[in-house]
Amino acid sequence: MSTAVLENTNQELNDLIDSKFREFKEGSIVHGTIIEIRPQVILVDIGYKSEGTIAVSEFEDEEIEVGDEVEVLLEKLENDEGMVVLSKEKAAYKQNWDKIVKVYEDGGLVRGKVKAVVKGGLTVNVGVEAFLPGSQVDIIPPKDLSEYVGNVYEFKIVKVNDERKNIVLSRREVIEAERAELRQRFLQTVKVGDRVTGAIKNITDFGAFVDLQGMDGLLHVTDMSWGRINHPSEMLIIGQSVDVIILDVDREKERVSLGLKQMTENPWEDIERKFAIGTNVKGKITKLLPYGAFVEIEKGVEGLVHVSELSWVKRITRPSDVLELDQEIEAVVLGISIEEQKISLGVRQLEPNPWDEIETRYPIGATIKGPVRNLTAYGAFVELEEGIDGMVHVSDMSWTRKINHPSEVLKKGDEVEAIVISIDKANQRVSLGCKQLEDDPWSLIDDRFKVGDLVKGTVAKIASFGAFVSLDGDIDGLIHISQLSEDHVEKVKDVIKVGDEIEARVIKVDKVERRIGLSIKAVSYSEEDLKKESASFESLKPSSEMVGLEQAFNLATAAAEEWSPTDEADDEK
Repeated sequence: MSTAVLENTNQELNDLIDSKFREFKEGSIVHGTIIEIRPQVILVDIGYKSEGTIAVSEFEDEEIEVGDEVEVLLEKLENDEGMVVLSKEKAAYKQNWDKIVKVYEDGGLVRGKVKAVVKGGLTVNVGVEAFLPGSQVDIIPPKDLSEYVGNVYEFKIVKVNDERKNIVLSRREVIEAERAELRQRFLQTVKVGDRVTGAIKNITDFGAFVDLQGMDGLLHVTDMSWGRINHPSEMLIIGQSVDVIILDVDREKERVSLGLKQMTENPWEDIERKFAIGTNVKGKITKLLPYGAFVEIEKGVEGLVHVSELSWVKRITRPSDVLELDQEIEAVVLGISIEEQKISLGVRQLEPNPWDEIETRYPIGATIKGPVRNLTAYGAFVELEEGIDGMVHVSDMSWTRKINHPSEVLKKGDEVEAIVISIDKANQRVSLGCKQLEDDPWSLIDDRFKVGDLVKGTVAKIASFGAFVSLDGDIDGLIHISQLSEDHVEKVKDVIKVGDEIEARVIKVDKVERRIGLSIKAVSYSEEDLKKESASFESLKPSSEMVGLEQAFNLATAAAEEWSPTDEADDEK
């Protein structure tokens, strides 16, 4: 063969080899055949002029033999030793990455296995490593992310960064999409009255949300029990499975109302037949409040014993003073309101009302004895028997004395004798009187005191308008300031003092008004002068001079210028 022909043939062969080798580009994926397995590397023929090497570690957990075909990434055509550098793992990563990008662009889902917990979330193997933020793990943020490690799930790809080779996943969006589809299917098929099963998803003060396979239904606290409950947590716990009934469906707003108590018969429907008014019932105390005690007399049915219905006579301030939670008690049905689902109960009705026969035990006019239990501004309460008091009004304590406060003559604990004056069973009141134990001295006053009589007494009280003198028989007379002396008197205390023994003449006796007018200056008067003075005394106006005994006492109490021995002592200083 000529030299020219040989050179031409060699050139064509070189061009053919060069064109073949130009197909091999670094970074591309090529097919190869395993030709030798060494301790550290695997030799692979990719059809290039030299073999390629792959680290044995890339075939970990795989059984390989000479002759097996593999897809590899051409990392470098020649290394320092003239060998082709290949990678099986990087080939798989590149292939998977391309698939992930395609799925992301198409809006599809990928399946992957959770590898580990990292800061802020989880790492997931979806062919390549991806990140699942904690907020995207589930609809309800999990408390422990480690529960998900090792599990396989489907994910939506929400972000791909090709430069950094970062992928962000969301499992939450997958769940929400599934729930949205289930929700629409549920809303299209469900109807009022259907019975469904769900799980308690969340509990609030006003009710509980129930997961109905993608649809959240509201179970209001008022629809949980026919009885009274204070908080849904008394009946339910999160995660609990419950059977409920559909009460209402709002397809436009995608809302469903549920009922639990409606799964059983309404115990209030024939409540009046089961618990007729006046019948005795037994039950357990479920709650104690300041105003009463709630008693469960049947499952779902509670009655209220008001604090006023606990005893006829005992003064009970709070039900907790005599009752305890979970205590079994007996009561009487007093009233029923089906509309409000309320039953009124009474405990005291189990015993006779002591006020029903009060008049038999304490007839009007009867004399009683008892200790003073309490004092008020208007009288004293005397205990007749346990829980029953009678009241002695200040006006019924003395025929002759004007008593402004019962403490002037009585104190708590004193043994008192009195007469029953009246009884008011409706308001549970017994009126007593102490003065009624004696005859009214004013009924015979005309026989004891006559105008013109000279009397002796002791100054008991001084007021700006005069002085009160205690006379024989515990009767007071009034010496008006004008009757102290023939001379003009500016102040009563300048003439007489409390405790002074005086002699005076009676110039006025009024049996109706219960007053006696006295005069010191008239002691030496003649009968004619006495008539004049009596007439003058009679003409005094009550509004200004206050000659009426009862009115004078009132004025003496309220007067700004009151005189007593203490005042006198102060003046002497």
